[in-house]
Amino acid sequence: MDSLHYTPKEIVQKYNEKSILKTTYNRKQLLLTAVFAGIFIAAGAQASSLASHAVTNAGLAKLVAGAIFPVGLMMIIFLGGELFTSGCMMSMAFMGKKISFSSFLTTLGIIYIGNFLGALLISLLISASGQLDFSHGALGAYTIKAALGKVNLSFGNAFFSGILCNILVCSAVLMAVAAKDITGKILAIFFPIMAFVVSGFEHCIANMYYIPSGIFASMNSDYVQAASESYGITEEMITALNWKNFVFANLVPVTLGNIVGGSVLIGGICYYLYLKSGD
Repeated sequence: MDSLHYTPKEIVQKYNEKSILKTTYNRKQLLLTAVFAGIFIAAGAQASSLASHAVTNAGLAKLVAGAIFPVGLMMIIFLGGELFTSGCMMSMAFMGKKISFSSFLTTLGIIYIGNFLGALLISLLISASGQLDFSHGALGAYTIKAALGKVNLSFGNAFFSGILCNILVCSAVLMAVAAKDITGKILAIFFPIMAFVVSGFEHCIANMYYIPSGIFASMNSDYVQAASESYGITEEMITALNWKNFVFANLVPVTLGNIVGGSVLIGGICYYLYLKSGD
């Protein structure tokens, strides 16, 4: 009787083969599949924010968000998007000398840009749609609060949180490869992604939605007023919510952490355990 899932070695081999193939994609095709992935992650992020914004118990709010957010990665896996964070595991193909370092960096760079464009598009559309008016502007206030929390992290906290996040995201992707049926893939994705959201770890692509959405929300006086009333956020505090802090206070350290988590801790260890002996 055939097994219902692949072995760890088979999983890593299959992912490695896909990584090699990824570097041969037409750059326009690669960019568009990355835009797709950015859209999907942002869609999961905005839905999780809406579902949890009025939940006053912090643990329960994270649990609710964690139950919704995984839909983004599910859409990527089933519809073929390319996600930067899981793409960091292309390091295995580089370590095995199957792709060059320049191919590794170029492919990841294109994916990163595409993910950003997709996430920013959803952020703009959500802002323009008026969805942040939900609960009399409470969703807009919550969006400001969430974004402020991210840009006020220390470099070290953001970096190490990024490492922890991508350990779970990459594990979810590999576990999805393990399953041979769609139900198994859904379950494999759901629990590790839920764990990262509940834990509050930092994901650079999700933050490409969360922080720009907070910046756009901070331009609305009604949301700012609601944020003041609900969370005690002052206008002076909101000045920290800007594009410079988005990039340098959050995106840079979180991206670096995600790279270490995916390329070194998951990619490097999987390469050593399952691929190195076959070189």
